[in-house]
Amino acid sequence: MTTDNSARRVDVRPADHADRELLTSLWMLFHHDLSAFTDAYPDERGRYRTDRLDSAFDDPHWMPYVIRTDRRPAGLAVVRRADQVPHVLTAFFLVKPARRRGIGTTAAQQVIRRHPGPWEIAFQPSNAGAAAFWRRLAETVAAGRWREEQRDVPDRHDLPPDSWIIFDPS
Repeated sequence: MTTDNSARRVDVRPADHADRELLTSLWMLFHHDLSAFTDAYPDERGRYRTDRLDSAFDDPHWMPYVIRTDRRPAGLAVVRRADQVPHVLTAFFLVKPARRRGIGTTAAQQVIRRHPGPWEIAFQPSNAGAAAFWRRLAETVAAGRWREEQRDVPDRHDLPPDSWIIFDPS
């Protein structure tokens, strides 16, 4: 796989209500991917919970983003505490064709630049790809000025703790 995205245009923009159906579809794919690490099943309609995505559209302290590459939907990002620090990246997802091409790094950097100040990003430590991605990104945006810690998953004591990357790119 190539990691050169120079021929690909990566656009990250805040989502609006017209993007809700698109982000809901991407959210289902995101949670399907995560289910390998969280053991979460869809409901009786075959859908995963959308409460955090709903908050992204309904709570003024949250911000949903659409990620596109070459004008095609490629993923989503959801920032909690978008208007205060530390900002928390609650969700970040790319469809499989967009992975391992530098698109995620470019998209994550665009989201981070939109919200100056300290950041916290959680991931499941058993997700080796996510762990490597977020550690590389932290080193790219805050060389040597980041740390990682373990935190329990709220209301999910049946799950192992999440890993959190904490940095300030300033």
